[in-house]
Amino acid sequence: MTPEYVVCVDTGSTFTKAAAVLVDGPEPGRLLATTSVPTTVGPGRDVLTGLDAAVAEVVEEAGGAPREVRACSSAGGGLRLAVVGYERVVTAEAGARVGLSAGAKVVHVSSGPLDRDGITALRADRPDVVLLVGGTDGGDVEVLRHNAERLARSGPAVPYVVGGNSDAREDVTAVLARRHRTVVPCANVLPRIGVLDPLPARAAIRDVFVRHVIGGKGLTRGPRFASLVRGATPDLVLTGVELLADTGVGDVLLVDVGGATTDVYSALTPDAEEAELHREVVEVLWRGRTVEGDLGMRWSAPGVVAAALAERLLEPDAAAPLEEAARRRHDDPGLLPATDAEREVDAVLARLALTVALRRHARPVDTAEGHTPGRDLSRVSLVVASGGVFRHADPERLAEVLAPVGTDHAGGWRVPRSPRLTVDQRYVVAAAGLLAEDHPEAAAGLLRGALVEVG
Repeated sequence: MTPEYVVCVDTGSTFTKAAAVLVDGPEPGRLLATTSVPTTVGPGRDVLTGLDAAVAEVVEEAGGAPREVRACSSAGGGLRLAVVGYERVVTAEAGARVGLSAGAKVVHVSSGPLDRDGITALRADRPDVVLLVGGTDGGDVEVLRHNAERLARSGPAVPYVVGGNSDAREDVTAVLARRHRTVVPCANVLPRIGVLDPLPARAAIRDVFVRHVIGGKGLTRGPRFASLVRGATPDLVLTGVELLADTGVGDVLLVDVGGATTDVYSALTPDAEEAELHREVVEVLWRGRTVEGDLGMRWSAPGVVAAALAERLLEPDAAAPLEEAARRRHDDPGLLPATDAEREVDAVLARLALTVALRRHARPVDTAEGHTPGRDLSRVSLVVASGGVFRHADPERLAEVLAPVGTDHAGGWRVPRSPRLTVDQRYVVAAAGLLAEDHPEAAAGLLRGALVEVG
């Protein structure tokens, strides 16, 4: 009798990855098969074509029939979130950070009473979902109510998640519902000054993505794809990172360098002194993600060079040939390096993207609107590198690309002191996130057994 397994599928904008994972028997979490096929999106194409091909490949190798197929998706650009809040330094900032923890790309943040120009700017940023926040529980409700009225009349025709002052929750939900908006209320993301509660909003955003956003991206006809999808890929990756940290390995950092973005995830141990220091504004988000839309190996390769120049990681004279190579990658995102020189260019771009993304993720930022505390990564004990550039690199080049994780002391952030470096060579972190809720033992076993040590 074949042990029962689940097929976990990550449908990205470029590639669809599938993994068959044992969930029962003496070896829960054992990886039976993996594959990667081009994602089938675009005019006249159906995302299920690629998904079904990937599933068929791993099922053929694993044998028998899977108990279930479940998926996560970032195809069609993933989840685009707008945050509308009351006071930027506090509530809007909290909302933006909640959105990032939910696996969304935050494309718009506004604060204060919305006017006509504000609505125009919001609509221009084309969000898939609007997170409406504002006020601590028992505090001001006028701005939240005003913004709900404005959005109900002329805001974008997308779902709304309401996570503001609980005193106004019913009124605000009713205002939006009367104008036939899809609206999901949840607990306040900032119930008290300095106390950030991201989980209810994160769950609501995941539910909205699955129920209302997937079907509107033109990826497929019919409901089957939406029925398979459990959430946005970055949300499930963060779930996998959180689970990994909870298995006892200590603080975890994951860097995913993709073709269009570079995402950084961290699951850190709360520091009571640090939390108290920033409690008067918005507490440190100990588990979260940042996404850098200008840093990538193909579509965003020119942005890597520009950001590296701005960070003084490149001298202007050295940037010219790299700019030309980056432009070629932007123009031909399917380019595969065929020579050692091309592989070296990819390694340089990856190292720069990783360095800039880590600086942005971790260092404190002071602006005219307030202070955003940094993340202390010095106690990170496990680093996971994800992305094709890491998966295909030889050990020497891989160690070179990952070196800034522990050596970028000029970047204004606290680097890990003695991390263990690993590579997600078979793209299992998202699969673990898909299994974490109802098969936690299998998810943890998958993570323990499939990450590959560097060096």
